[in-house]
Amino acid sequence: MATIYTVHPDNPQPRLIKQIVDALKDGAVMLYPTDTVYAIGCDLNAKSAVERVRRLKQLANDKPLTFLCPSLSNIAQYAVVSDKAYRIMKHLIPGSYTFVLPATKLVPRIVMNPKRKTSGIRVPDHSVCQALLQELGNPIISTSAYLIDEEGEMPTMGLERVKLFDHLDNMVDIIVDEESESGFQVSTIIDMTTEEPVIVRKGQGWEEASAWATPVTN
Repeated sequence: MATIYTVHPDNPQPRLIKQIVDALKDGAVMLYPTDTVYAIGCDLNAKSAVERVRRLKQLANDKPLTFLCPSLSNIAQYAVVSDKAYRIMKHLIPGSYTFVLPATKLVPRIVMNPKRKTSGIRVPDHSVCQALLQELGNPIISTSAYLIDEEGEMPTMGLERVKLFDHLDNMVDIIVDEESESGFQVSTIIDMTTEEPVIVRKGQGWEEASAWATPVTN
């Protein structure tokens, strides 16, 4: 069973944040709230934990994992950010946007796209996420907590918070509970690797992002 930490949504208790981070440093996998949906995550540098996250989500090694950074300046350590990308991101950060960027050597191979050498990076507008990032000092893996079963369905999509906790209780080590329901709209993904930024997934806040990037038309 997972250990549940009930944290204040606006002023997370430092003692509890430290306990969670200590566990992350030891390789724990957690279920936690973000400014979009509940996410499954771990310390970016905990290889065994990243491997567990991949297994939980049934993600092949060539599928990159998104991770959270506390600020735009921190992103620059893990990604190559052009002047144009910087100006656009400055308008959208923090928020519900995942930026696909060329990865630097600080990004573990197990996290990035092995062919394109890119990573998806977010700066969340969320007090609990920011407290965890500041205490940890490393990025945190962030992949939606919605799991696909053997029939290809998504039984956790749309579940209420408590039911989601029950569903994942035996799959994660930690559940971070801020006692509020998560959103049901994923982040908007913006590919910043091309000359003109492109919205490759419309999620939360995509209309605002369309002022800076062109949506892909299917």
